[in-house]
Amino acid sequence: MLKYFFVSVLVIGIYSSCSKENVSADSVAASTQLNIAYAADPLQNMDIYLPANRSAFTTKVLVMIHGGAWSSGDKADFNAYVDTMKRRLSTYAVFNINYRLATGTSNIFPTQENDVKAAIEFIYSKRNEYLISDKYILLGASAGAHLALLQSYKYSSPVKPKAVVDFFGPTDMVDMYNNPASVFVSPALIASLMGGTPTSNPIIYSQSSPINFVSAVSAMPTIMLHGGTDPLVRASQSVALQTKLNTAGVINQYVYYPLGGHGDWDNATYFDAFNKVQAFITVNVQ
Repeated sequence: MLKYFFVSVLVIGIYSSCSKENVSADSVAASTQLNIAYAADPLQNMDIYLPANRSAFTTKVLVMIHGGAWSSGDKADFNAYVDTMKRRLSTYAVFNINYRLATGTSNIFPTQENDVKAAIEFIYSKRNEYLISDKYILLGASAGAHLALLQSYKYSSPVKPKAVVDFFGPTDMVDMYNNPASVFVSPALIASLMGGTPTSNPIIYSQSSPINFVSAVSAMPTIMLHGGTDPLVRASQSVALQTKLNTAGVINQYVYYPLGGHGDWDNATYFDAFNKVQAFITVNVQ
């Protein structure tokens, strides 16, 4: 019900260089590895795009997390995002991950949080094989942005991300329950995901809200992008996060598109959004 409309996104100027090519006899070849398992479940897999001439000292890592209300979606939904980020950040290693999806009776939260953590741990464990550095950026959309923010702020092991990119993600799960943006994200849906209400299960709501883990020590540069007509996640979720980041003195940028919905943005909006994301990462991740 809450899958995006990203497949039809026109990302202006996209091109990809995913083939395995040797630039010279002495260089490290680019490599694309699809559906690599990071744990036992069939949904615990990722696509890996390693650039040519990479180095464990210099090659930064971009981890991308799809959305879909924690209960649907697939990393393939993010293919357009992957292509444009590979072009814009051509020296980065890109990891596009899947995770187990909630069904209402199984894989309830924090299954998805745990899977993102496991994926990060897997990538880090392969750092010498992949020839990648410990400079990570996490990028997600909607539920994927919530997971990116939660991983970034809550955990510093095995690696603390240098920046996080949040496309219209939930930041406060209690507010998601109490103030639904529309009937499409009902309190019942949130309660099903979380295994109860904020009253019956307050700890899981607290522990699953990225906004609760913001501090001057835990948080890192964060860019938030949100549409003013989003029918699934209120823009106030991003505003509240920005307020918390400002109070903690954490570098951040809030990009607001008054006419933007939940991912069904027009081409000009997406082009502007990716320009801003690229600029933010370039300035804040050295």
